[in-house]
Amino acid sequence: MIRVLIAEDQNLLREALTSILSHEGDIEVVAEVARGDRVVAAARAAAPDVALLDIELPGVDGLAVTAQLAADVPTCRSLILTVFSRPGYLKRAFAAGAAGFVLKDVSARDLAAAIRRVASGERVIDPRLAVSAIEHGDNPLTPREREILLMSSEGQTAGEVARKLAIAEGTVRNHLSVAIQKLHARSKVEAARLAERRGWL
Repeated sequence: MIRVLIAEDQNLLREALTSILSHEGDIEVVAEVARGDRVVAAARAAAPDVALLDIELPGVDGLAVTAQLAADVPTCRSLILTVFSRPGYLKRAFAAGAAGFVLKDVSARDLAAAIRRVASGERVIDPRLAVSAIEHGDNPLTPREREILLMSSEGQTAGEVARKLAIAEGTVRNHLSVAIQKLHARSKVEAARLAERRGWL
């Protein structure tokens, strides 16, 4: 029997996933959580083989949870189930230790198959995302450029970003300029939009 933990903040969807998987003779849902910051504790208590994780979870996002599980509960393999078809998310998920990445438009049959494959030690990747990830390549932004672009996209001024990061305002502007050039954008707004669409923020 494959033991599964489901982490999904939408109650209806979480209940639907539990109901769907309960019809599989070899899969048992042993834990359900609605927040990312409750996943590790639930995994320690329920000892699942696979954690089915949404990316957008309150408390701690699914990518961070994946890394936490890999470090704290290594017997539990993470399978990301998300609406976000962003190649950057795919790469970040696998870098964090995920064993699989599928989209929420997957059929019930294919989801169960993905869980079985992950539980058996395989890696599962949505083929459409794999192609997209190859086409877009790696994230060209450095961690600092990503951080500053993200803060700027949230409406913070260069001065505010500089104060929070304890760096010069000119340094903030330089990082933004480089990020805009790397993404072949015309403004920081367009750069942020492109980076977010590809899962790089």
